[in-house]
Amino acid sequence: MSDDIATLRRILGTCRTIAVVGLSAQWHRPSFFAAKYMQEHGYRIVPVNPRYEEVLGERCYASLRDIPHPVDMVDVFRATDDVGPVADDAIAIGAQCLWQQLGVRNVEADARARAAGLESVMNRCVKIEHARLFGGLHWAGVNTGVISARRPI
Repeated sequence: MSDDIATLRRILGTCRTIAVVGLSAQWHRPSFFAAKYMQEHGYRIVPVNPRYEEVLGERCYASLRDIPHPVDMVDVFRATDDVGPVADDAIAIGAQCLWQQLGVRNVEADARARAAGLESVMNRCVKIEHARLFGGLHWAGVNTGVISARRPI
């Protein structure tokens, strides 16, 4: 399952180019906040939104199929009902992972992605998971479990 800590850590450690479908150019939108955080932590962000030409200093593409270079992860900030075609495009472009953001849970798209060999994560935020698994929540006093006095089992 792609929701266990080891799998999430591996995905976030290996998927360094992230196409963000539905990325908004408005700073107060969750997609912008998450993408900016990931960009500031060394990830290449590829905006996918037909409304814009550029977001976060990167060229914006109308669709995944328009991206002229490889993408590791497709991060979906769209409604659950819109994920099916995005999953098909993620498969077509050879992405390694389909990641459905918080509140997005399309089980059929998840099954298609997995059947095609992609990792698939549903109803989780890449920013929150990165911060949780790589120590980025420490400033808020959140116990992430990344640092512990206990020896690993």
